[in-house]
Amino acid sequence: MSLSQIQSQISKAAQTADRASANINLLAVSKVQPLDRVVSVLNQGHRLFGENRVQEAQERWTDLFPQYDGISVHLIGPLQTNKIKLALDLFDAIHSIDRPKLAAKLASEIQTRGTSPELFIQINTGEEPQKAGCLPGDADAFIADCRAMDLQISGLMVIPPIDQEPSLHFALLRKIAERNGLSGLSMGMSADFERAIALGATHIRVGSAIFGQRIPATGV
Repeated sequence: MSLSQIQSQISKAAQTADRASANINLLAVSKVQPLDRVVSVLNQGHRLFGENRVQEAQERWTDLFPQYDGISVHLIGPLQTNKIKLALDLFDAIHSIDRPKLAAKLASEIQTRGTSPELFIQINTGEEPQKAGCLPGDADAFIADCRAMDLQISGLMVIPPIDQEPSLHFALLRKIAERNGLSGLSMGMSADFERAIALGATHIRVGSAIFGQRIPATGV
């Protein structure tokens, strides 16, 4: 499948959901992808990308930023507190705020800088012990705590369990967002982004359907 085919599917899904496709941001997930594949997508005019690891993103994008105008890279993977400064240097959005310690350190650094990326709280809707994210029952309090730190939270992010119907998790994420006055919904990947769009996704994360199967990196 190609970038243009994905964009066409997004437009059709948005039309079916009576939504404007311009309000749906396609994050091309470039993690563990060879440089030539990323450059190919850039040369097709796409400028919005998602990365899972801060160090990998730094190694890839530091050289590409000067070569292409308008690149926007979002962190969609876990953020360690010792990489906050580097993350704030690199990313226009962070989708994975998931715990009080991270939020507090982010707030401190953002206040020092006076500027902030777009911020999303990750919700572990499946309550999976191996997965990062705030539990649904703790979400309202955590959102309030982040706001009390002057973090400007734009929305919520979810990665549904692989063995469950994703629409149930997308609907739960939307419900949490709505009751907290949040409009951003980072949800939906290659296999389910059309269902996510139907349930209000504002950011969808598509990797293999655009780039092809990932080639695992070593030593990163």
